[in-house]
Amino acid sequence: MSHCALHQFLIQAVQRYPERTAVIEPGAGSVTYRELAALSDRVRDNLYNNDVQIGDRVGIYMRKSIDTIAIIYGILKAGGVYVPVDPGAPPARNAFIMHNCTVKLIFTEHRFEACLRDELQRLGSVPPFFLVQRTGGGEGLNQALDRAGSQYPAVMDTVASESDDLAYILYTSGSTGKPKGVMLTHENAVSFVDWCSSVFEPVETDRFSSHAPFHFDLSILDIYLPLKHGAALVLVAEEIGKDPVRLAPLIAEQRITCWYSAPSILSLLAQYGNLAHRDYSALRLVLFAGEVFPVRHLRTLTTLLPKPRYFNLYGPTETNVCTSYELSLPIPEERTVPFPIGKVCAHLAGKVVDESGREVPLGVAGELCISGSGVMRGYWSLDEQTSHAFLADSSDRFYRTGDVVVEAEDGNYIYQGRRDRMVKRRGYRVELGEIEAGLYRHALVKEAAVVAISDEEAGVRIKAFLSCRETKHPSIIELKRFCSENLPLYMIPDQFVWCEVLPKTSTDKIDYQCLKEMS
Repeated sequence: MSHCALHQFLIQAVQRYPERTAVIEPGAGSVTYRELAALSDRVRDNLYNNDVQIGDRVGIYMRKSIDTIAIIYGILKAGGVYVPVDPGAPPARNAFIMHNCTVKLIFTEHRFEACLRDELQRLGSVPPFFLVQRTGGGEGLNQALDRAGSQYPAVMDTVASESDDLAYILYTSGSTGKPKGVMLTHENAVSFVDWCSSVFEPVETDRFSSHAPFHFDLSILDIYLPLKHGAALVLVAEEIGKDPVRLAPLIAEQRITCWYSAPSILSLLAQYGNLAHRDYSALRLVLFAGEVFPVRHLRTLTTLLPKPRYFNLYGPTETNVCTSYELSLPIPEERTVPFPIGKVCAHLAGKVVDESGREVPLGVAGELCISGSGVMRGYWSLDEQTSHAFLADSSDRFYRTGDVVVEAEDGNYIYQGRRDRMVKRRGYRVELGEIEAGLYRHALVKEAAVVAISDEEAGVRIKAFLSCRETKHPSIIELKRFCSENLPLYMIPDQFVWCEVLPKTSTDKIDYQCLKEMS
């Protein structure tokens, strides 16, 4: 059954499962469907009071918590568009995002307020803040809403959003050095969630992981699929999510049935999670997406946990998941090549084209293009980039993924690599140009060039080549600290190399091929 609006999933679930547990935040409590619905209604009413209209953007600068889930649903119920940012990213980057899409209001935690306000003032506009003192279990949000209580209007109805209304904007790495906002509608997300329902068949006794941060597109499955079916969502805190020694027992203790994350996390679990000594009998699905899963680590994982079904999911933020492949176990010892990314999901269509946009024959490499109900509306206020993102002369709006694939005899796509200077790292899409733009902000950096090197263990390593304005260049520690203040964690280079001057091509452009050979 298809819905028009994402928040309808919660509205219908609360009628069927009011007292079932909806969201669990280990160490901070849980909420039932009824409690989550009531809390999100209070957020909705507060937004009405702040004159948030249908289509207005509302920023979320908070760590993952029950409070944040309620805020997301409250924004959708008010007809707003939620814009989540990474609380671990530099405040300047987050302020740019909020300013870029002109948010009407920002939900944030007290500890982020001062830095964010300073950065927004530099950009020339500071929207109203809704401050939560502390997050966890929904308590902080409830208290903040209590403090604002006297201003409330009478309770108003939830907006019945149209399928082509925007639901959220997720910002991804941009080639210009500035993040770009991917605009996604209710239909884009709902068609994906409905596809997930048909393939993964969730039931009300399921317990889904929420490993991905909410500014990452993997979170769409986490936030909406379990709550459509009366299942429970288990929030995984960011600090635990990257630590296999703490994450492995959490998955067992919380009796997770459906796991979803980037392969890098599952690789760590396979190597360091001591999985053989815990009870994972509840686990029935392991889904992974965002990057290539090294076969060696995948074999280790599936040997330790042979019972679940394993799915390789693929797709950029602009389409969410657009192809899928179910693994056959056991993985043969002699296999070394990665698994296919699979076939196009049922709600979408795909084709493989050459540089001029013509379809290529079976077995020939080309760029994967996707059309259908899951494909984004476009990039926020970047009309030219939006038009370049789609195949010209195509009535079906085929999005150009930038990924090179080959269609095999059995109809499965095999991933070959990127068409441009973009890489996948820890599940995130990273434009190498954005890292370079960040490095150029350092007063002593004269030239910066970044290359990505394939690495069997890490998937990809990022190496920065720099030349300095002075004879004495900054130390590695200083560079790392500078990067941590100017780039998200997943964009910080693994290695820095200082050169007198960077190699150039005959047209005086940086010679990236030469730099790769130096690596």
